[in-house]
Amino acid sequence: MSGHSVYDNLRHIADSWGLMAMLVVFVVLCLWPFRPGAKSLNQEAAEAIFKDDSDD
Repeated sequence: MSGHSVYDNLRHIADSWGLMAMLVVFVVLCLWPFRPGAKSLNQEAAEAIFKDDSDD
């Protein structure tokens, strides 16, 4: 049997690759609203609070 347990191996993977994966997800989510195709959706969301329920 090796000196490292399954827990130690999983912890090592989480400490290195898990942190990198979370960083990538964070950067993607931060940049998502600034993609070229999102301008109209962002404008619609920004103006949604001014729209009455009776407006069509």
